[in-house]
Amino acid sequence: MWPFHFLAHCDAYSDIRVLGLTGSGKTTFVNLVSESSLGVGRGLESCTSEVQASNRFNVGEREVVLIDTPGFGDTTLADSDIWKIIAASFVTSYRAGIHFTGIIYMQRISDVKVSGSSQQSFRMFQELCGEETYPNVLLVTSMWDTVTPEVGTSRDQELATKDIFFKPVLEKGAKMMRHDNTHESALGIIRNLVDKPRVTLRIQRELGSGVDIMQTSVYRQIRELMLELVAQRQKKLDTLMEELAEAERDGDEETQEELQEEVESAKAELQDAQDKTSKLANEYQVELQRIEEMLRKRRSV
Repeated sequence: MWPFHFLAHCDAYSDIRVLGLTGSGKTTFVNLVSESSLGVGRGLESCTSEVQASNRFNVGEREVVLIDTPGFGDTTLADSDIWKIIAASFVTSYRAGIHFTGIIYMQRISDVKVSGSSQQSFRMFQELCGEETYPNVLLVTSMWDTVTPEVGTSRDQELATKDIFFKPVLEKGAKMMRHDNTHESALGIIRNLVDKPRVTLRIQRELGSGVDIMQTSVYRQIRELMLELVAQRQKKLDTLMEELAEAERDGDEETQEELQEEVESAKAELQDAQDKTSKLANEYQVELQRIEEMLRKRRSV
């Protein structure tokens, strides 16, 4: 569902985007504070494969709409697919004259340690937003009911003080808050954003001004991650090929058969990563056209 109902009157609303890893509680948060019924995933499988708008709700005298986005680290979508959906939706909003009053990034406090995918997700978030928007950013930790106060506070402190986590964003004006899964907690978070001046994200400025997709900051970040994935899969294939050659020298037919299956699977995985890397820019353009066409159809109804 897209926020078509306020495209023509966006200045009357506070438009807040919600991003984060799959399973961080984004959609649950949106539903709780807005009394919406957007689909909620279970575990690492997300129900959010599209950008979704909440019901309108009031915070003081301001009407608010929250925009839920697909989560990074989803088991059903590659991060490159999620990136193109989010980037295309942001640029479509920009072209429609919609500027955001706030951006929420949600992070599970229940994670024993911040995974590599979490760090990658947050780097992409930074590239999407740009430093100029950080005063409009809230970094929200969730799942506090699953840890003891001592453990949660320790992890919260680590997120706030390490350069590889939230520290660089906090130093540039972002704020960190805790969500305890209550309506009042969620409402308090939204209150911190509703009166912020509207901002334009880096990805919106870049693509909205005609910069080629391949020259944008977030594209370079995604491409770097995709090339790392290609290298990892190539290394895996090389190792399997060496093991297969050794099995052939030893005349071990059973092992050869097993390894041959693994080699074919590794080749397919490598080819998939290479294809996704080479098609990244074109797929963004396709996604952008899809969203704009969807907007045109909804407006004509």
